Amino acid sequence: MAKSGNPAKNSAIPQTDNARAILFSSNSPYAATGYGQQTEQLATRLQAAGHKVALASNYGLEGTISEWRGMRHYPRGFDLYSNDVVPAHYMAWAHENPDLKPLLLTLFDTWVFKGKQWDMVEQIASWVPIDHTPCPPEVLAWCSRPNVTPIAMSKFGKAMLDRAGVESFYVPHAIDTTVFKPTEKFDAGGKRMTGRHFMEVPDDSFVVGINSANKGGRQGYNRKAYPEMFLAFGMWAQKRTDAVLYIHTEDKGAMGGINLRELASACGIPDDRIFFVDQYAYRSGIPQNVLAAIYTAMDVLLQPSLGEGFGIPAIESLATGTPVIVNNATAQPELCGDGWICEGQPVWDDAQKSWWLTPSVPSIIENLEAAYQRGRGRSAEAIKFAKDYDADTVYREQWVPVLEAL
Repeated sequence: MAKSGNPAKNSAIPQTDNARAILFSSNSPYAATGYGQQTEQLATRLQAAGHKVALASNYGLEGTISEWRGMRHYPRGFDLYSNDVVPAHYMAWAHENPDLKPLLLTLFDTWVFKGKQWDMVEQIASWVPIDHTPCPPEVLAWCSRPNVTPIAMSKFGKAMLDRAGVESFYVPHAIDTTVFKPTEKFDAGGKRMTGRHFMEVPDDSFVVGINSANKGGRQGYNRKAYPEMFLAFGMWAQKRTDAVLYIHTEDKGAMGGINLRELASACGIPDDRIFFVDQYAYRSGIPQNVLAAIYTAMDVLLQPSLGEGFGIPAIESLATGTPVIVNNATAQPELCGDGWICEGQPVWDDAQKSWWLTPSVPSIIENLEAAYQRGRGRSAEAIKFAKDYDADTVYREQWVPVLEAL
């Protein structure tokens, strides 16, 4: 991977008077994941503010120390979640910057952090996802450690920590609103292309879109609710013959998920009514401006997960003016700036010892019909709502005071 120099300082980012030596542990900043996107946004802003920043990857870099935009980039360890190396990377970074107070900032599921080696880290700030009701015991145990300060990424998550008597901060995930905005066309290979052209869906169709990772579930439950979403669409689309379903994810369950093509057949969705993203393009990485055009081409985003730590596709979709359908669980209602909220049935997640909410198929159908009745067009209300989650705004208004408090 080619190394790049320091980016130009962002004039919208206030300079700090208390620079820290920060090790940011998460997915690599170029990884095509939600965590990778947030790493890129926050790490560059921390650097622009005057902090000395290094990155510790738990996904996206192996076997060598690298550099990214002038930041040291440490590789993942042999342990699946890098429990074996992140504290050591922290010690190395602190030793290299003796004049700056060190801070380990994590962005990942905290229940995976195991071992006494974490006790050697003086100060850990964990930007923590909480996607169950109440806060799962292992997450609560981590957030209660004396050297850990939790930073909830949703208002719901902070409420769960408050209920458990754990002090925390709140900083939401963010998006780049200069990219995620109504995008009718984009340039590709010297041609101007619409989102619908890229998706290969008919121009006159009503497009229901899904952008959720197709990864493994537990105990027969799929956290992203693909079975419920597909069954609801299959039933509803029988009377709405101009409706199609666009799926922006891996299609056959290669990461321990579901074979979605088989699921579509079992739910009675005809082959000519469901469209999957080009799988090679998906694996290679689709630029964010293209993703913005895809959201713009949708008529509604369907995302009623059993639980979400945040749920960044909802905000991305709203920023392009496309309303959303979410579940009445965890962070999702607070992100429904324009759209509909499903009801559901509580389901016990024995692995996390807490509750999810399975969306009701009839409720999904009802909300799909409401979206259809509204019709096509951009939502000014959605666009206005999403502006509060702009990455520069979130850094100035949320991260700056939190970093000062730390």
